[in-house]
Amino acid sequence: MFMMIFVNDLAGAPKQIVPDWLVHFSDRHPKGSGMTFVDLVFPAFIFILGLSIPLALGSRLSQGEPIWKTVSHIVARTMSLLAVGILMVHETPSSDALGWSGPLWCTLMYLAAILAFCTVSPRRSTAITAKLDWNGWRIFSLCLRVVGLAALLCLALVFRGAKDQRILTLAPLHVDTSWYGILGLIGWAYLVASTVHLVFRGRRTAILGCMALLLCLFAAGRNHLFDHFWLNDLVGIGGTLGSQSAIAIGGLLIGSMLVAADMTDLKARAGFTGWFIAGCAAAALLLSPVYGISKNSATPSWCLWACAVTATFWFLFHLICDVHPVKFVSRTLAPAGQNVLLAYLLSEMLPGLLDLLHLGNGYESLSQASLICALARSAGCAALILFATCGLNRIGFRLKL
Repeated sequence: MFMMIFVNDLAGAPKQIVPDWLVHFSDRHPKGSGMTFVDLVFPAFIFILGLSIPLALGSRLSQGEPIWKTVSHIVARTMSLLAVGILMVHETPSSDALGWSGPLWCTLMYLAAILAFCTVSPRRSTAITAKLDWNGWRIFSLCLRVVGLAALLCLALVFRGAKDQRILTLAPLHVDTSWYGILGLIGWAYLVASTVHLVFRGRRTAILGCMALLLCLFAAGRNHLFDHFWLNDLVGIGGTLGSQSAIAIGGLLIGSMLVAADMTDLKARAGFTGWFIAGCAAAALLLSPVYGISKNSATPSWCLWACAVTATFWFLFHLICDVHPVKFVSRTLAPAGQNVLLAYLLSEMLPGLLDLLHLGNGYESLSQASLICALARSAGCAALILFATCGLNRIGFRLKL
C-alpha cells in the first residue's frame, strides 16, 4: 500500500527530474517491451488478493455457511469494486458542465465510498462509546452505509464531463464502464479467483491448470477469437478475465498451499514456493519474445514476472512476520495492512481535496525543485495516509466490502 501511494504521488512530479525506473515503463517507452518496479505494484495487489481467498472464503465454508450465501458475498463484493472503480476512472467532472465544483464532486465521491463500506465498532470503551451496545454500533454502521450508497448513486447521476459525458443514465439505462479503473480490475480478478476456489477447493494441480488456461485466453484474444462474443464487449476476456486474473490464480495457488494439510512445515512451503517462482520466471522468459512485457496490455510475461517477484517478497515477509517474527517489522506492517481499501481511497481523494482547499498548487510545488524533494513529498504523503489509516483502524473505523 505504501508503494502504491508513493508511486501514484510521484507520478505528479516533473518528468525531467524523475528517472525512468521510478515510473511505469510505458510512460517513457509507449511501444517498447519491459517493466520497472512500478509496474509490479498493481499486480502485487491482485496476487495478494488471490492468496487471501482460501483463508477468507475457506473460513466461511468451514463454519458451514451455505454455498449460496458465499456466492452472494462474492457477487456483492465484485459489484462494489466495479461500481467504485467506474466512478473513480472518470476522474474530475467539468465544473462548468456540472454547475458546481468538480473537485467538490471528487471529494464527496470518495467520502461517500468510504461511508458506503464502513463499519464502526470501537475497540476501547469510553463515556461516549459505552452508550451504544454492539447492536447499536451495527445499526449506526448500517445508517452510514445507506447514506454513502445513496450519495454514490446521486453523484453518479449528476456527473458531467467536459463533453457532457455521463456515468449513469436512467432513461435509457446506461452505465459508462470505460476500463473499470484499478478497483474494477481487482474486482474482476477477485470474481475469477473466487470462482476457481469454489470449484476446485484447494486442488493445487487443477488451480495451476486454470492459471495456464487463463494465460491461453490472452493468446486467443490476440488472435481475435472473442471479437464477436458479447462478453468481450462488456469486459476484455483475453486481458482482464484472462492474463490479469491469472495473477490472482497464482496467488490462490500459494494461498491453497498455506491451508493444505501436507504443507504445514517450512521446508515443504519453501520448496513449493521456490518451484512456483522458478516456473513463473522460466515461462516469462519463454513467452517474452512472443508478446513482449507490457503492463498496459497485460501480456503473459508481465503477469508471470509479477507472480514470481511478488511470491519471492511474500515468502520473505512470511519468514519475518510468521515463521520467525521480527516484532519491529510485523508490528509496523500489520496495522497498515488491515485497512488497505481505506488507505487507497484516502490517497485518491487527496488531489481533489487539495484543489478544493486551493492547496493543490502549493502541494505540487513541493516536488518541483529536485528528485530528493519529489521523493520526500511522495514518501511523506504515503506515510501520513497510512498513519491516518492506522489511527482510524485503531478506533474501530474500517472498510468492509
